[in-house]
Amino acid sequence: MPPYLAGREEEIEIFRKLIRQRTIFENLLLTGLRGVGKTVLLESLKPIALQEHWLWVGSNLSESASVSEETIAQKILADVSLASASLTFRQSRKSEIGFGGAATSEIQPFDYRALKHIYDQTPGLVADKIKATLIQIWEAVSHQTPDRKGIIFAYDEAQTMHDHPQEKQYPLSMFLDVFQSIQKSGIPFMLAFTGLPTLFPKLIEARTYTERMFRVVSLSVLSDDECKEAITRPVANVDKGSLYFTEDSVETIISHSGGYPYFIQFICREVYDIWMNALGAGTDIEQMPSVPMEGIIQKLDADFFAGRWARLTDRQRELLTVVAHIDSNDGEFSVQEVVGKSKDILSNPFSASHVNQMLAALSKNGLIYKNRHGKYSFAVPLMGQFILRQG
Repeated sequence: MPPYLAGREEEIEIFRKLIRQRTIFENLLLTGLRGVGKTVLLESLKPIALQEHWLWVGSNLSESASVSEETIAQKILADVSLASASLTFRQSRKSEIGFGGAATSEIQPFDYRALKHIYDQTPGLVADKIKATLIQIWEAVSHQTPDRKGIIFAYDEAQTMHDHPQEKQYPLSMFLDVFQSIQKSGIPFMLAFTGLPTLFPKLIEARTYTERMFRVVSLSVLSDDECKEAITRPVANVDKGSLYFTEDSVETIISHSGGYPYFIQFICREVYDIWMNALGAGTDIEQMPSVPMEGIIQKLDADFFAGRWARLTDRQRELLTVVAHIDSNDGEFSVQEVVGKSKDILSNPFSASHVNQMLAALSKNGLIYKNRHGKYSFAVPLMGQFILRQG
């Protein structure tokens, strides 16, 4: 978590309005490229929700969570059990054998074991089972902690959820169906998803009604003023010889970060550590080293980009190198632009059909995404600049 969250006041206010709904008609979807601060913002919303007397449930999602309807149901149960374990229920015991036997009962925690028992004992499909279990959880919450306004199910990396028609498994569709049904019944459960720009089209493809079910908040890069706040505020109260970023240093960091919060934090942390080491060695504040961007960029390449690049095939790298040479490489590009540029710089250029196939594969891997206008962009910010640095 960054020491200061800059430039997200409007998004936080949207969340405050959503949790004031009497009946949940809209859920939150935070979307944007990697490094734009989706996870950080989601974590920043948690204390706001808790302060407003909501329970907070959730974690990161992964491909394995949505292998089947059963796996996504078990994921929901495991996550919600962490919040429900402080609640209790009375479990009846069978009467002892004989005329003198009497029925007994004991107080049990509403933990994962109890939730799994309810789930297993409920007849019907997986959707019926998980819905019935969630409804019982809310009955316990509303009776035992009546000040609670509802439960927020917050999931990061939600774009990893998939339906699998070939196996007749629809975990994503089931997830949406269950929560829409529960919300329609008046139970205050709210979803808060984060994901890449591919997430919202995927949700609509799974269930068309999700276009009305979510309030989509697209996170963009920070403005120059917001970047400056993100850079300077964390060191404003540092009492180490009046440590500060000069105007030139701030401009350098803004320029190389592209306004992405992750990169700002990465660069500033490296600079801060260098300066603190220099101060510890007795360097005068006026003789502090300038921002060593060349070394920081090399470390950023190794830590952030290199792993993604290493997983690609040679032909995929060729395709992305072509994209990086398009003028708008960190903006939008079309299949036709890739085909045309490949003829200019490759001895074995790409055909349109080949580009379409490879972009689809790269989209599945989370490196490329297709927007509603039929154009593509890198899902990883500044990836084009990294590729060009590879020579």
